[in-house]
Amino acid sequence: MGLYIALSVLIFFCCLFLGISVLVQNPKGGGLSQTFGGAGTQIMGARKTADFLEKATWTLAIALCTLSIFSAFAIPRGAGGESGIRTELTVDENLLPQMPQMPVFPVE
Repeated sequence: MGLYIALSVLIFFCCLFLGISVLVQNPKGGGLSQTFGGAGTQIMGARKTADFLEKATWTLAIALCTLSIFSAFAIPRGAGGESGIRTELTVDENLLPQMPQMPVFPVE
């Protein structure tokens, strides 16, 4: 149970930092426009910052996928391989609405 909680906390912080790193990135001057010669117009310091943010984004994305896969194996399981979370549906017959009886007409 402790490992599952620890992985859940790590996944939460990974998602938080991944969202921040995506939002901080500059939406201009990236992608295909740099591939075809737009990279020379950036200042050197801004380029290094963009490289760091891109590497951080990829690292956090890979870490999130890895943690998610490991958390599937860390889910607490009960006896017989069932999940530790149990849901049971019980219906109280008195709470169900009663269907009105349809009148029966004689067939001639």
